[in-house]
Amino acid sequence: MKETILCKYGEIVLKGLNKPQFEKALSAEMKRRIAPAGEFDIFHSQSILYLSPKNEECDIDFAVEFAKKVFGIATVARAAECEKNMDAIIKTAVEYLPEKIRGHKSFKVEGKRGDKRFPLTSPEIAREVGSAVGDLVPEVDVDLKNPEITAIVEIREDCAYIHAGSEKGAGGIPYGSCGKATLLLSGGIDSPVAGYMMARRGALIDAVHFESFPYTSERAEEKVAELASLVCEYTGRMRMKVISLTEIQEEMVKKIDQEYFTLLLRRCMMRLAARAARESGSMALVTGESLGQVASQTMPALVVTDSAVDMPVLRPLIGMDKEEIITIARKIGTFETSIQPYEDCCTVFTPKHPKTRPELEKVLIQEAKVDFEALENKAYEAMRVREIRRAIDN
Repeated sequence: MKETILCKYGEIVLKGLNKPQFEKALSAEMKRRIAPAGEFDIFHSQSILYLSPKNEECDIDFAVEFAKKVFGIATVARAAECEKNMDAIIKTAVEYLPEKIRGHKSFKVEGKRGDKRFPLTSPEIAREVGSAVGDLVPEVDVDLKNPEITAIVEIREDCAYIHAGSEKGAGGIPYGSCGKATLLLSGGIDSPVAGYMMARRGALIDAVHFESFPYTSERAEEKVAELASLVCEYTGRMRMKVISLTEIQEEMVKKIDQEYFTLLLRRCMMRLAARAARESGSMALVTGESLGQVASQTMPALVVTDSAVDMPVLRPLIGMDKEEIITIARKIGTFETSIQPYEDCCTVFTPKHPKTRPELEKVLIQEAKVDFEALENKAYEAMRVREIRRAIDN
C-alpha cells in the first residue's frame, strides 16, 4: 500500500494571479526541507502539495514532522493512495483505517469529491466506506455529529486518498517569498519569536548577534546559536554575524552620561546591524521590541533608535504583551533555552535610571562625545560569521 503526504495550502489560496509564484516557492522550500527524510516527488494540484515517496527508504514519519514546520502549509495528512474506483477505495480503507480508528470512542467517515465526475456523491462515498470499516471496529461507536476521529476519503484528479484526519501545519506564506530581513538576535525570549514571526510572513532571515567578551561568555554566544538553530526548525538555515561591542561599551562608560547609555548603545547596534543587512541584501531590520516593555522601548526611545538608520525597522511583537510572546516561544521551542541564565551584552553596564523620554537633540550631544564611527568600523572589521542550521542537518 502506497502512502502519500497531503499538504494543504493556507493563505496561498488567496493569492490570485500571484498564486503560481507562491506555489513555486513552496515546492522548492519543501523539497529542501524534507530532504533528510528521503527522495520524494513533489507536485501540486487543487491547492494541495503532494509528497510522494520515490522508494521504500523514504521515512514518512520524519517527512510529516518536517512538512508541519514548512511555512505556507495549513494542514498535513498522511494518506493511503489508491485507484479512483469504489472497489479499490473500500479495499484500501479496510486495510488502512481500522488500526487508526481503534482506541477511539467514536468515528465517522467523510467523503470529499474534488473530482466532480466521480459517479458517487460525497455522502454516498462516506456511507459505503463507513459501513465497511465499521464492521471491522464494532467496539468504536459511529458518531456523525461529534466524532473523536474523522476518517476522510478524498477523490482527486488522478487518485483517491484515504486518511484519518490531518495535523495542523505552520501556516503563513512560503519562507523567502517576501524578501530578506536581518534580525537583531539576543539571548532573550523576544527576538527569536520576532524572527520566527517574520519568517512565517515569508521573509528570509539572517541574524546579527552582539557580544561583549569577556563581560559576556562564550557559553552566552552558544546559547544564542542554539536559539538560532531552534528557529531554523522552521527556516532550515540562517547566517548569524557576531559583532563585539566590548571596546565601544568601555568607551561609552568613560565619556557619556550614563542615563543615555542604553539609548546610545541601541543606536550603535542599529547602525552596525544595518551595515550587515545592506551587505547581505536585506531590505529591513527586525527586532523583538514590544512597546513599553522596558525603558528603551517607549515610543520616544524607539523614535530616537530608528533615527540612527535609513532602512525600515520591523517589530512584529510591538503590540504584544509578555505572556503572548512567551506562549509563542513555548510553541516554537525557544523558551527553555531563552531563560538560561547567561549574560547578554544589553545587560552589561546597564544604567540604574535610563532615559525613557529622550529628546533626539540631547541624545546627539551625548553621541558626539564618542568617536562611534571609528569604533564601529573596527568592530565591523572584526565581525565573525556563523552558519546556523537545524539540529538534524548538522
